[in-house]
Amino acid sequence: MEHESAQSASERSPSTSHRLGTVIDRELRTVARTRTFYLLTAALTAVVIGITWIGGGYAAGYLPTAVDLLTPLELLVPIVAVAFGYRAILADEQRGELDVLETYPISPREFVFGVYVGRAAGLVVAISVPLLLAVVAVAITDSDMLSIYATHTGADSPLLFARFFVLTLLFGLVVLAIALAISSLVSTTRSALGLSIVALVVLLVGFDLALVYGLTEGVVGDESLLHSLAVSPLSAYRGLVLETVVTVASGTGPRVASPVASILGLAAWTAGSLAVAVWSVSR
Repeated sequence: MEHESAQSASERSPSTSHRLGTVIDRELRTVARTRTFYLLTAALTAVVIGITWIGGGYAAGYLPTAVDLLTPLELLVPIVAVAFGYRAILADEQRGELDVLETYPISPREFVFGVYVGRAAGLVVAISVPLLLAVVAVAITDSDMLSIYATHTGADSPLLFARFFVLTLLFGLVVLAIALAISSLVSTTRSALGLSIVALVVLLVGFDLALVYGLTEGVVGDESLLHSLAVSPLSAYRGLVLETVVTVASGTGPRVASPVASILGLAAWTAGSLAVAVWSVSR
């Protein structure tokens, strides 16, 4: 009888995929009805299209467009990603939903992963829309202007921009995971905003300055610099773009990053941040 009762309870318990789907669906609906996210997407689109137009990248080709957009996106993508995630878990805690979560058959890991996937879907749209519009502008522009970055026929191609596109999405998803970790550690919106600003400063400036200091003081050697760049999410992203997009197209120049180390660095930041969020939620 006890065995039948346990089996019946197991059958009534929703599967892992169903529990994840429920959380993801809730996050998608939250993103869809939050006007701030639409404004962020519109602002990012305006900046990207403006740079593409004013810089003349749309007429020069895919590679010049990617080069023009690299520096602005190094700043804008983290800001947008943090905006998508810095209150994601905190809002649930303030509404008491994390306490209710303990009465449901869903683990902290499933909850955090569901929140991450739902917010990530919205972030992917926010980043994809402006970049797709930029690549369409390049594709439909008929110009004989030569790319100053191309040194041989056929150096410029949509594949280069596609790599830039994927790497930018990856960078945004890494920062989103960091934002979720921040959201899980704080208890008020003010502290979440303050810690997010600190995290942005560290990501955008702090790590790069630390690497420069380490290089000048001899802590980081010239031979290990390519791998050391993977410590910083921003440097890893920049290095990947320069190594797999710009340098590949030109066919010349020294190595500027280790793609393997950079990918592993970004993966470590993502996994570590989500692990922190899971630990914090499970406390």
